[in-house]
Amino acid sequence: MLNTKRLGSAATVLGLTVAGTIAATGTASAVSCNGACGSGYGVIDSMDTYDGHTFLTYNSSTGYNCVVTVSDFPGTSMYLDARLRLSRNDTVWKSNEMDAGIYKYYAGPVYVSARNSCVDWGGEAGAHSHVQVDYDDHCG
Repeated sequence: MLNTKRLGSAATVLGLTVAGTIAATGTASAVSCNGACGSGYGVIDSMDTYDGHTFLTYNSSTGYNCVVTVSDFPGTSMYLDARLRLSRNDTVWKSNEMDAGIYKYYAGPVYVSARNSCVDWGGEAGAHSHVQVDYDDHCG
């Protein structure tokens, strides 16, 4: 079943369509996901997740990280996954640490308060295994 929570306003859809186009051309930037995370978030890392791009962002005024996975094919229903958690040794992600399903534009945003902490993050786009980055690189 298609999740329509991502289709709230024409401006959001247009912004994410532009973001997906930017991501697909390989010139992904903060524009690609800031509309989904909200104001004040800057991209601190990103990764290619096969049929999309996953972005890790941080808001220094709130201490929150946010992850969004944006489709390279906006408007096309596909499996998308965004995940984020405080770093730990668990190998299983909890449901409140991820957003996964069939979406047309993006999965997420997923937030965690991570000031003075490290995060694990990852995502998936299309029918592929998720890509995960462990905590070693992102501590704030």
